[in-house]
Amino acid sequence: MEGAAVVSARRSPSVPGYHLSTSTLAFDQHFTTTPRGILLLAELVCGLLVWILVGGTNYFHVSALGWVMFVAILYWVLTAFLFIIYLTGAHNRIPQFPWTTLSLCFDSSAVVLYLVTAVVDAFSVSQAIKGRHNYNCWAASTFFAFLSTLCYTGSSYLSYHAWRTTEEEQ
Repeated sequence: MEGAAVVSARRSPSVPGYHLSTSTLAFDQHFTTTPRGILLLAELVCGLLVWILVGGTNYFHVSALGWVMFVAILYWVLTAFLFIIYLTGAHNRIPQFPWTTLSLCFDSSAVVLYLVTAVVDAFSVSQAIKGRHNYNCWAASTFFAFLSTLCYTGSSYLSYHAWRTTEEEQ
């Protein structure tokens, strides 16, 4: 008899006999207004511009730009995953996972690799003819690579403070 009461309590009066499930992930509307959310959005935009600007040229003639493409695409995809995780609140659903440590390691490695990438991109600009399409795109991608480095540096700073407060609480 109790089983019947539970089943009837789950039924919706408008749709009899169907069980409607809801998602366990919630969209955090205010995340994109936090400093972390703004930096993640900036990292996504700048990283996207880096690999689009390089990818739209004959970058395969300059082997160093293969490295630029690798780092830009890798960190863009990983940043997109991290953004979705924070936006949906999935990091709160798995408290056993050290999210602050992950963010600190991810952002710190992004700073180092993006700085190297920006310098490599800057040196590659000299191999293009000034005023041509490749030169303009590579120069712009260098600017956005340095801007990405600054964004990841800001995220590293925020991740470090979050990590430090987490470690002090334990």
